Parts: sequence; C-alpha cells; structure tokens
Amino acid sequence: MDLKSGYPFWPIRNGLMHAFPRLSEDLRCEVAVIGGGISGALIADELAAHGHDVAVVEQRDIGWGSTAASTALLQYEIDTHLADLCRQYGEDQAALAYRTCADAIPALQAVARELRGTDFQRCSSLYFASKPAHLPVLRNEAALRRRHGLKLRWLDGQELAQDYGLTAPGAILSACAATVDPYRLTLRLLARLQRRGVGVFDRTHISQLRSTSRSVELRTGEGLRIRAEHAVIAAGYAGQQWIDQRLARNRSSYAFVTDPLEAGQLGRLGKTLVWESARPYLYLRATRDGRLIVGGCDDAVDVPARRDRRVESRARKLVRKIGERFPGLRLQPAFAWAGTFAETADGLPWFGAHPQYGRRVQFAMAYGGNGITYSMIGAGLLRAAIERRPHPLARLFSFERAG
Repeated sequence: MDLKSGYPFWPIRNGLMHAFPRLSEDLRCEVAVIGGGISGALIADELAAHGHDVAVVEQRDIGWGSTAASTALLQYEIDTHLADLCRQYGEDQAALAYRTCADAIPALQAVARELRGTDFQRCSSLYFASKPAHLPVLRNEAALRRRHGLKLRWLDGQELAQDYGLTAPGAILSACAATVDPYRLTLRLLARLQRRGVGVFDRTHISQLRSTSRSVELRTGEGLRIRAEHAVIAAGYAGQQWIDQRLARNRSSYAFVTDPLEAGQLGRLGKTLVWESARPYLYLRATRDGRLIVGGCDDAVDVPARRDRRVESRARKLVRKIGERFPGLRLQPAFAWAGTFAETADGLPWFGAHPQYGRRVQFAMAYGGNGITYSMIGAGLLRAAIERRPHPLARLFSFERAG
C-alpha cells in the first residue's frame, strides 16, 4: 500500500538513524512479527522482554510506513465518546477501555525513558466543543468520565480565550496525555532489540502465510521461509489485506508542521495537545523544539495520486481553520504531508486471532486517533494471548465483537 504523500516531518528531521538488513536465509523463531512500525516495535519489545524468541520483518525500511506520517498524539481519549461506548458495550467494559488507555500513557513513558532521545513529553489534552450545540454532549461526557475516576476540568469560553487564545464555547481539559517522535521511538526500540540478538529485517516482503494448529509458516517474495510457533501481523493499515472481511474504513488525513516558533509564542499550547468535537476533527500539538504540528481535514479519498494532489491545498485549509480558532496564531507550514488513516465503526482497535487463520496468528490493528496508545495496550494483550492467559480487554478488542 502507498500509505503517505508529501514530506513527513519525522524522517526528514531524523535522517537514516539505523540500517537493518534484509532477510537472506530461512529463519526459525517462536514469534514472527510482521511489521516494523511503532506497533510492531512495541509488541516485539514486550515479547522479547518476557523471554520470547522474536523476529521482526518489514516490507519497507523500518518505520517508513504509517509511523513516518503519524502525528503521535498520545491520549487516553478514544475517538468514540465514553457515553457512546457505554451504550454499545456496557458501562463496565467501556470504562475499562478508557481507564486502560489512561494507564498506557505512563507505560509508554516508561518505555521511552529507557531509550535515548525519543522526545517523549507529558502534556495535557484539551478537547473543545466545536459549536454551542455540542456543549451538552461534552458536559455529559465530562461527568461520566469523572464518575469513572478520570481526572479533568471543565473550561468555559472565557477561560479558553484567556489561557489558550482559543475561540470555542467550552472544553474538557485532561492532564493525561503525551507526545513523542514516533519514528525515533520505533527505530530506537528495534535497534535495541537487534543489539540484544533479536532478528530485525527490513525490505522483506511476506507474500504467503500458512497456519496450522501447531505452527505458522511464512514465505517471502524471494522464496525464503520463516517457521514460527506464532505470527503477529502488525502491518498497520495494510494489515487489512490479510483478512477477507471489511474491518475499517480507509481515509486520508492531512498535516503540516511549522518551523520553530519564537519563544513565548506557544504559551500553554507548548504543553497541551488540542482537538475538537466535530468529525473529522482539527487538532494540533507542539514538538519539543517549539514547532506546531496541525492536522485534520480528513476525507474519504484513499487513492494515492489524488491524495498527493491535495496535500498543499489541505495544508492551506488547515492554516485557515487554525486562524479561525486561534486568532493570535499566524502559522506557515514548513512541511506538509498526508497519510492513510483507518477508522473502525466504534473507534476501537482489533487485537487477537481471527477465525480465518486460527489461534497461531494474532493481529494488531491499532486503528483510530490514539493508535500508539492502543499499540501499547495491544502489546500486553497479544503477549497474554500467546501465553494462553486471560486479558481483561481481550473480548472487547477482539474480532468477536464484529458480530
């Protein structure tokens, strides 16, 4: 799949951080992880840290798929409101999903702390009402989250204007959020695994997968074989091609990053990621070196050539939208890009075995606006599945809920 357009900021900023080899001979391992993006890296790290013999294969260069285009907003807030999930799956399961996402933020911080230079930064999340008609829904959402132990504050329009320069009628301010450089985090994790003896191979395309009740065999496009006890398909949005079932809608999402802004210009936006209640939503976050990343203007066009042509016009539209919401900000894009973005009907990810392949093949589909947070949860969930242990979110995040 052609997953991105334009010039994603992270690879340009970081350059070629680490070189990984192609697979050049047949391989045996306990768990083969297909996908060398942030999801595959977190899952491989979790498995290897608990004694599993892991190998990672990626068809592109490591980190060069959707991870390179990610804007990396790390938040507990799911694209679907807690109130809506309660109606779909019951209050206990819905609240558990939200609380587990909140727990994933410090878990990601612990992973980043062990590595060098991932630009991980704790911050707040400001979720604002796009228009006055959305206020009752957001107030109800705030009350429900408080009831389930999620800490937040309600800000009115005057406070938003005064503290953030934001024109909006009200917002939920949560302290539990973070940002990171996803490309660095991925490369640092996989380079560390490689130093510890884990096989990490890029430019290695898996063309065939055969599973039995006892093992999995993978074949590369060059005819090499990987024999494993388990496989984890963490191929991001391209993972859908392995399943004969429509699980998500692919869309295109657009973003740009500014040059570093002058000291003091960001104010509280330097430590706050911002998003809105409209769908698709406008969002922004700061980088550690004082840039702003702005994203949104999603559309249903997932045709690479058409997406390519829209990058610059969508960047201009994003600039206008930011100007309307933040009259004091005058932004100029330094780089603009777009990427494939998949969303499920309920905003939840898919983790676990699919009936098409049996229990030896696990899928990691961390779709939605908080995909990295989902991947952190999924790493533990899939380890539990491989070790034949229960996990509290295994049912809710599984393919069983599709029925």
